[in-house]
Amino acid sequence: MPASPSTARAINDRLALRLLQQEGPLTAGQLKQLTGLSRPTVADLVDRLTAAGLITVVGESGEQRRGPNARLYGIVADRAHLAALDVRTGGVLVLVSDLVGRVLAEASVPIGGDTGTGPAVEQAVAAVERTAKEAGADRLHTVGIGAPGLIDPATGDLRDSGGLPEWHRSLVAALQERLPGSRVTVENETNLAALAEQREGVARDRDTFVLLWLGHGVGAAVVLDGTLRRGASGGTGEIGFLPVPGTHALPSARDCDGGFHSLAGAAAIGALAARHGLPVPAALDGPGTAVVIREAVAEAAGEGGDFGAARPGAEQPVGSAGSGAPRSAERFLHALADRIAIGAASVVAVLDPGCVVLGGEAGQAGGAVLAGLVEERLRRMSPLLTEVRASTLGGAAVLRGALLTARDRAQDALFAPQDRT
Repeated sequence: MPASPSTARAINDRLALRLLQQEGPLTAGQLKQLTGLSRPTVADLVDRLTAAGLITVVGESGEQRRGPNARLYGIVADRAHLAALDVRTGGVLVLVSDLVGRVLAEASVPIGGDTGTGPAVEQAVAAVERTAKEAGADRLHTVGIGAPGLIDPATGDLRDSGGLPEWHRSLVAALQERLPGSRVTVENETNLAALAEQREGVARDRDTFVLLWLGHGVGAAVVLDGTLRRGASGGTGEIGFLPVPGTHALPSARDCDGGFHSLAGAAAIGALAARHGLPVPAALDGPGTAVVIREAVAEAAGEGGDFGAARPGAEQPVGSAGSGAPRSAERFLHALADRIAIGAASVVAVLDPGCVVLGGEAGQAGGAVLAGLVEERLRRMSPLLTEVRASTLGGAAVLRGALLTARDRAQDALFAPQDRT
């Protein structure tokens, strides 16, 4: 059954707005070419969207021809302001952008582990308010939050998870109270990182892949046929709890200690580096782990390290006698690849994604060297052909994914037909 005139107009309007978001400012002629619509139809939709305050003339095309240049139309960027938050165990990262995603202000606020729930929430909310003011935003239309832990698929709330600060769960309600009228949503941080890698990072050519998050903790995000999979309870990808060989115990329902987290979390990577005689910061988080791995890659590569062969027994302690820093760094990277491959192989055996992205700060720091070592091990461990890629966004992927999600949801609301004729 053919669409009614009003439905057809709504479809055409959304198509034009999406093209303006993806391509930037366009002339009416370019909109006609990209949409396949007739010239009168494009003229009508341009008039409708302009009258609705969604698009405006932002300049002229640079074509050299007789007569006036064609007008360029673009989305009204200040029609709405958005905020994105990356909520971590030790603080929060905040950015505020306009409707097209241009970042206007950013802030980073550390929150100590001994800070009470109330003061911690107040610090985080105040940071959002300050950043919005700095960006010139009177009101935030949509706030996207990335946080560790499980998201309840029925309510969209962050569920109680062992080992995470209590203020994480209280933050969403506090923002809703302090930012009346704003849409506040929360999503698992690894899922947001996968969204960012798929839209702007290393997985842009993949409809199916798994992102293996390697930061302060570990996790995974699963994208199948272009769709992010969350699972029945929102726990798809909680591989920190995956029972694996090489740990001292089994994980529990409340604690991933003894699971894959004990092999590839920041503390475990730091201990592994120390066993190989590499310098390690006293306190390790995602960025600190990245420094250790990045320096190991540089040292080993500087001596022409052999990154193509497996090294049996790489988990054994490396003595100082006769082994310089480059050789120790190389052995550390092989041992780290052994550990990562254990978790990756388990995911590959179940999902056969064809591509695994090593994300987070550690995955990005390892680059092509670490990705290549893990891929070589997967070839030996599994008959399923799997490409391993290093993240191009690293830890920044969470914040970028939160912004992309906030922008999508804001545009879904603003671009929806509202009695336009």
